[in-house]
Amino acid sequence: MEHLRLRAALPRLAACAGRTAVQFARRRIRFPRGQVGRRVRFADGSTASIYRETVMELPAAPLNPCVLIVQFRLRRVRGVGHRLFRAESWLNTPLFAGFPGFVSKLWFAADESGVYRGLYDWDGPDQADAYVRALWWPLALVSELDSIHHRVLPGLRRDDVLADPTCVDGPAAPDQWWRPQESW
Repeated sequence: MEHLRLRAALPRLAACAGRTAVQFARRRIRFPRGQVGRRVRFADGSTASIYRETVMELPAAPLNPCVLIVQFRLRRVRGVGHRLFRAESWLNTPLFAGFPGFVSKLWFAADESGVYRGLYDWDGPDQADAYVRALWWPLALVSELDSIHHRVLPGLRRDDVLADPTCVDGPAAPDQWWRPQESW
């Protein structure tokens, strides 16, 4: 992942936190429970369950929808540490919900290899990419650096990809850690 320089990322992360605070004050950020517990199998054979959903109430549907998938493996976190991370991860909301273009996020618990994923709806592939390039720094503080990856899928919506994985072009391959294959 090509990331921003720290000097460029910090102001963007700070502005995001400020915008998130405003959205919380306006009660525009919701945490629906309908997807929580859903399990997803990915093309690499791993499975993970959704433990949280974050949704921004928007005045209109995205004009340029895309899906963003991010993955990382926490450094030196095992066993009960995963439960603690999921509990404290509420505190990470200001790191993404105020970025321009944010629509929603599904938070996936660690899979069999300890890999976490976030599956986002975003308005605009360029805005999704700008977010993830700033996100690298907070992830780098707590993650194994070589485990931080992302994929942007222009023209798709999160729920469509989960409902019909064949909407992603081309056959699935085992190296496609980001590609949902089945959910239940």
